[in-house]
Amino acid sequence: MTALFLMIPYIGISAYIIWHVFKLTSAISVRLRSKIFRSIFLIFFTVIATSPLTSFLIASGPLHFLLKKLNNIWLGFMLYIILILAVMDAVILILRLSKKISRHTLRSRHFVILTRSGALLLAIVVTIFGVINAGWIRTTHYDAYVDKPCDISELNVVLAADLHLGYSVGARHMEQMVKKINAANPDLVIIAGDIYDNEFEAIEEPEKIQELFASIQSKYGVFACWGNHDLEEPILAGFTFGSHDKIETDVRMAELLKNAGVHLLSDETVLIDNAFYLVGREDSSRARKTGSGRQSPETLLSGLDHSKPIIVIDHQPKELQALADAGADVDLSGHTHDGQIFPGNILTSLMWENSCGLLSVDSMTSVVTSGAGVWGPNMRVGTKSEIVQLRIHFKN
Repeated sequence: MTALFLMIPYIGISAYIIWHVFKLTSAISVRLRSKIFRSIFLIFFTVIATSPLTSFLIASGPLHFLLKKLNNIWLGFMLYIILILAVMDAVILILRLSKKISRHTLRSRHFVILTRSGALLLAIVVTIFGVINAGWIRTTHYDAYVDKPCDISELNVVLAADLHLGYSVGARHMEQMVKKINAANPDLVIIAGDIYDNEFEAIEEPEKIQELFASIQSKYGVFACWGNHDLEEPILAGFTFGSHDKIETDVRMAELLKNAGVHLLSDETVLIDNAFYLVGREDSSRARKTGSGRQSPETLLSGLDHSKPIIVIDHQPKELQALADAGADVDLSGHTHDGQIFPGNILTSLMWENSCGLLSVDSMTSVVTSGAGVWGPNMRVGTKSEIVQLRIHFKN
């Protein structure tokens, strides 16, 4: 229902963009005011603007794949053209009311061309930058200190999350990620959820993806938990739709990870090298949709030897205080994407206790990565795609 309610403002926003485009083209040339040009433009614009809906209705095949890719670029571009046009119109209104510039100047052909074409060019530049930036994975370094003795003095952990394998992220992007993981020479590799993007069919080269997962090198292995997008369910413009069928992760994804040697933990604990615990939590959103339930931090950690370090993987950085109170020493998460595209990073910083980076919660360290992939718009502006290299130092 939410997606349907958003249709009205979406149509209004689209009309706003069209109005500005027609102002620009009319100022450029009288010929561009013709019904033929405007009809052609409206058809072209409609195809692009309705790609979120058409890619949803056309559920499979090459056209579905093409529309999804188009949609993922369009959503990001639309956000920035709207922001830029809105700011431009606000400035023009202020100039008009303050009488700093005459109405004649504001309505002049050259002023219209300069402002509208400038807005369009800036939105295009930001979109191109965002796409390029999203495809560039960095390595972010942190240190955490655990006041417990351990048979090892330091644990070199690489944390990755939010790959969202599918329409925007494929084997080429993952190959870059794996190279960076292996370059860090990790003792332990953690993948904190949202491994694929709701549709296994959207993964173009699953065999290659499996090979890449299997090629990750780590002393103690590769461990993962599921995220809220690791489910097969229809999505329109980022919103899910209820189904009478039971929602589950595609078995092919689970088999792919198992065959690649990735160990999935869902409210499960493993004792590694008799030195430290690794605890993987069931994602809260996924648990609600699958009906599987999710254990509380207190229940999950109650039976462990708390003299040993306890590392928790939880896709969403929730219940940080409860985890700290239950005895967790390090909590590893993703999910937030650090907002992914500005001003989303401002919003996520208000929504989450730790939206990205390192945070101490009593004696526990929370680490949240901005993620290696993207969701929705295939762009990153004001944020980065990353893996995290975390060196955990123990008391010895």
